[in-house]
Amino acid sequence: MAEFIELTIGGLLDNIAGRYPDRDALVYNDRDIRYSWREFNEISRRLAKGLIKLGVKKGDNVAIWAYNVPEWVILSFASAKIGAVLVTVNTAYKSAELDYLLNQSDSGTLFMVKSWKDTDYVATLNEVVPELASAAPGHLTSAKLPFLKNVVFIGSETPAGMLNFREITAMGEEVTDGELAAVESTLDRHDVINMQYTSGTTGFPKGVMLTHHNLINNGFQIGECMKFTEQDRLCIPVPFFHCFGSVLAIMASVSHGAAMIPVELFDPLKVLQTIQQEKCTAVHGVPTMFIAELEHPEFHKFDLSTLRTGIMAGSVCPIEVMKRVVKDMHLTEITSVFGQTESSPGITQSQTDDPLELRVATVGRALPGAEVKIVDIESGATLPPGKQGELCARGYMVMKGYYKMPEETAKVIDSDGWLHTGDLAVMDENGYCKITGRIKQMIIRGGENIYPKEIEEYLYTHPKISDVQIYGVPDRKYGEQVMAAVILKKGVEMTEEEVREFCKGKIANYKIPKYVKFVEGYPMTASGKIQKFKLRDMAILELHLEDAAE
Repeated sequence: MAEFIELTIGGLLDNIAGRYPDRDALVYNDRDIRYSWREFNEISRRLAKGLIKLGVKKGDNVAIWAYNVPEWVILSFASAKIGAVLVTVNTAYKSAELDYLLNQSDSGTLFMVKSWKDTDYVATLNEVVPELASAAPGHLTSAKLPFLKNVVFIGSETPAGMLNFREITAMGEEVTDGELAAVESTLDRHDVINMQYTSGTTGFPKGVMLTHHNLINNGFQIGECMKFTEQDRLCIPVPFFHCFGSVLAIMASVSHGAAMIPVELFDPLKVLQTIQQEKCTAVHGVPTMFIAELEHPEFHKFDLSTLRTGIMAGSVCPIEVMKRVVKDMHLTEITSVFGQTESSPGITQSQTDDPLELRVATVGRALPGAEVKIVDIESGATLPPGKQGELCARGYMVMKGYYKMPEETAKVIDSDGWLHTGDLAVMDENGYCKITGRIKQMIIRGGENIYPKEIEEYLYTHPKISDVQIYGVPDRKYGEQVMAAVILKKGVEMTEEEVREFCKGKIANYKIPKYVKFVEGYPMTASGKIQKFKLRDMAILELHLEDAAE
C-alpha cells in the first residue's frame, strides 16, 4: 500500500524548509539566484501575503503566462499557501487561445512576462483586452473578460494598466503572519489548487482540475522512482506550465528537498553548461531535447559525469535515443514515465534498477497507489497480459474533472472511477506496460491496423535518421496510407527510396511508408508533444489528397 503525504502544498514547503533550511532550493546560475529552502519559503510567504493584500481569495483562479522564470516557481507556492488556483497558460498561445483560456478559466489575476520567442505577450493581451492600456492598475474592467481584474508584470518597465511583481511582494509587508496563518488553516489537501489546460492536440483545450493531494503525492512517487534525496540536483529544461515541469520536476524535487535548477528557455548548449556548472545529478527532457543535446557540436566538451537519473517522457521514447543517453550522458539510472495531465500526470514509471531492456522498451509499472488495467477497445473488458488495448488508470492521482465541463469529464472517467487514457498499450505478466500508440493515431490501411510506434522504432535504427514520425494520410483505395516525416542527422543525405528499401523484408509490406518527407522539425505543442494531425493536414495539401480526405 502506498503511504500518502497528507499535507497541502504550502504545508509541504514549510516542512521541507524546516528539514533542510540551508540546502539549495532554487538555483538560476546565470541570474545569480541561489535560494536556500528557508529563503525560498520566506519569499513564497511574502508573495502569498501580497496576494492577500491584492484581494485574491481561496478558490480564486490566478493565471500565469510565462516561461521558466524564478517568479513562476515562487508564485506556484505563494498561490497554494492561500488556496488560490494556479492556472498555467501555454507559452505558445496566441490571442485567440489566450482569450479562450482566460474566459473559460474565469481567471481574476494574470501574471505575465513581456514576450516569448516571436510572441509579444503585452501586445497580444492588449489585443484581447483593449481596456487594459487605459485602466488603473488593479482595477481593470473588461467587457470580454469580466472576471479579469489584475494584470501583474514580471520584469522591469511595467506596461500601462499593469501592476509589477515586485509591488505585490512589497504589499505583503502590510499583511501579518497571523492573517496568512488564518487563511492557511481553512485549506484542505483535497481542494483544487492547480488547473492545467490539455495541450489541445485534438479539440478545444480543457482545464484539468488538480488538487494538493494529486500533485504532492504524484511528485513524491515520481521522485521515489528516481531515488531522489536532498543530495540531488535536478536540471529542469522542460516548461513549468506543463505537468512535466510542475510535477515531475518541481514537485518531485520539493517533496525530497532536492535542488531545482531550471533553464529558462530550452537551449541544448545552456542545458549542458548548467549540468556541468551546477554538478546536476538529474535532468529531464522530451526525446527531441535529448537528441538536440547529444547532437550539439560541443557535446563532447562537457563533463556530465555527475548525472545519474532523470526522466525521458512527453512523447514516445525512441529506444535508440534512450541507449545513447545512458551511454553518452552517464544517465545510467534514467527512467521513463507514462501519464497525462488528467492523472497529475504520472501513471507508470520505470525504476532506476530495472534492467536497461525494460527501461527502454517499457514505461515501467503502475506507480504506488495507482491501479492500471488494459481493456478491449470495443467491449471494455479487461484483457489478459500480452493483449493490446486501451490503458485505463484509477487512484489518488486522477483529476477532479475538467473545469465547467461535466460531460467531457464523463467521457474520460467512467462510473467506477477509471480514467480512460486513449492510449494503446500492452502489459506483461509482471505489470510492465509498453505504449503501442494512441487510439486516434492508429492507421487502418485496407483493414489492417498499423501502429506508428512500431515503424518508428524500426526506422530509428537507420544510421542516417535522427528522428521520425509515422502517421496516416487518406487514400481512396485503402482508406489510409502510411507516411513518414524524417529528420536526418547533420551532414547526411538520403532518398525516399532508401527509406523504403531499408524497410523491405524487415517489416510487413503494408507498413512500409508509401510517402516519405524529409523535414527540419515537427509542429509541436510548447510542452514537447508532436502534433501529428498537423503533419497529416500538411500532407493532404502537399500531396493533393483533398478528395480522398472527404
